Amino acid sequence: MPFLCRMTLPVLIGFAILIPERGAQAATDWPEFRGPSGQGLSEARQVPTRWTTSSNIAWKVPIAGEGWSSPVLAHGRIYLTTATPSPQGGLELRALALDPKDGHTVWNQIVFEEPGTGGSMHSKNSKASPTPLVFQDRIVVHFGHLGTACLDSTGKVLWRQTSLKYSPVHGNGGSPIHAGDGIFFSCDGAEKPFAVLLDAQSGGIRWRRDRETDAAKKFSFSTALLITNGTRREIISPASGAVLAYDPPSGSELWRVTYGNGYSVVPRPVFANGLLFIGTGYDRASLLAIRPGGEGDLTATHIAWQTNRGAPNTPSVLVDQGRIYFVSDGGVATCAEAATGKVLWNERLPGDYSASLVGAEGRVYFINEAGLCTVVKAGPTFDIVAKNDLGERTLASPAVADGALFLRTKEHLYRIGADKP
Repeated sequence: MPFLCRMTLPVLIGFAILIPERGAQAATDWPEFRGPSGQGLSEARQVPTRWTTSSNIAWKVPIAGEGWSSPVLAHGRIYLTTATPSPQGGLELRALALDPKDGHTVWNQIVFEEPGTGGSMHSKNSKASPTPLVFQDRIVVHFGHLGTACLDSTGKVLWRQTSLKYSPVHGNGGSPIHAGDGIFFSCDGAEKPFAVLLDAQSGGIRWRRDRETDAAKKFSFSTALLITNGTRREIISPASGAVLAYDPPSGSELWRVTYGNGYSVVPRPVFANGLLFIGTGYDRASLLAIRPGGEGDLTATHIAWQTNRGAPNTPSVLVDQGRIYFVSDGGVATCAEAATGKVLWNERLPGDYSASLVGAEGRVYFINEAGLCTVVKAGPTFDIVAKNDLGERTLASPAVADGALFLRTKEHLYRIGADKP
């Protein structure tokens, strides 16, 4: 039996209200990595299930440069980032706004100019991998150690933050989140990893906290999740060796759960059914179900269940209707009971996987690195709805809107869903 049960947990714990935080955007907006709740679930309707390279494609536009940031959608605009060569031989790090109706570029702003090439890079990474964040009428773009900036809806840069220096390994990856009146992200480089909260209005540093764990390799790439646990808000931020919970106003560490030498942690946490679901990274991935709350080191008391079987190194999981769905980087897809970890089905899908799972209208979308999307009916039995192949490499996760998926490939951005939106 691959799952280790440490305690029996009810689906709802006590009288506490435990929910992920979400902004004031419309239900059909997709304002950050993994959507309105940051967990991959969409409330959109008429989301497409079938397409080919020549059918059910509203438009396809080229995106210059390199970037694996996922598209976001808010206030009638699509935002994403890219890195293009500069005439001087370095990089121009850009933010783009596109019209979702036809894909035309509304504005294309150079945010930073990097005289070098951005440092060493993993073959599955890019110079523009973190996904933009939209809150109110602001767009935050993040390029890791190369800088963070905030723009208004016209593309004007309101502030830049370039004082946070560290040595990345394989490039950058984690995306920023909005936490109260601050912008949070982690800086998990080769050594001395830290987490930071910036002032959302000015870009100044509100707080900075070192991330001390026993992991030998310090680098990771995860995006945090802001949750409300009873009356307390917690920033849940995986690092190499441990997942840490921070108090948003002060940055004090509330609790942690350790996982040894797990490093290069990528999946974003998911919070549902009273449990946090955390990936532990390389060399052998585990998936942990953790009950949040309390103080200090909770490793011995708060892990509800865990598994190594089919656990992802890269794609974030999805929880819907009391069931958890996940896929390993090598294509082993699993559905299990979220409360207990009991496996309901386990199937091999074609290809390798980096994109995080998306759920809409009772379906789960698995997109592999070659551009093949397997649509599966959400439920306790494995039921394929459709297989759709674009034939282009993709590592980015899609944005979801009424009647459409917005999917970035190596060279293009697609609107999938209606031939004439």
